[in-house]
Amino acid sequence: METLTEVTNQLMNEVKKVYREHGKLTDEILSALQFVYQTPLLPALELIDNESVTLITSSNGRQVYQVVGSAGTRYYTCFTSSKYCSCPAYRFSVLKKEDYIMCKHVLAIELCKAMDLLKTNEISDKELSTIIQELE
Repeated sequence: METLTEVTNQLMNEVKKVYREHGKLTDEILSALQFVYQTPLLPALELIDNESVTLITSSNGRQVYQVVGSAGTRYYTCFTSSKYCSCPAYRFSVLKKEDYIMCKHVLAIELCKAMDLLKTNEISDKELSTIIQELE
């Protein structure tokens, strides 16, 4: 698992560099991303294009990420430190079947962070507590 973490960290550093230099992801970096992340990559890129990723912060410094689902009707709450997402694909395809290393929502967050495309929203501590309590 440590090697996988190193590979994904290096890849995100390369995404950051390429995006800063070119203002877009090159075919070469997209190919590398596809190789590592597979099926979740294209839906993650669509989430980014739709500006669906938001970093939620509270005055006490706590943070979570929220991603609007592809259908646009539901928010998924994510914690990138553990690659956790409240979506069904995380539980089934990442944890249970181990088909992918992360769901499209967490991948979209990681890519947004690397490309500096995160929207931010500051809310009260109580509102953030409610978001965390509502996790399934």
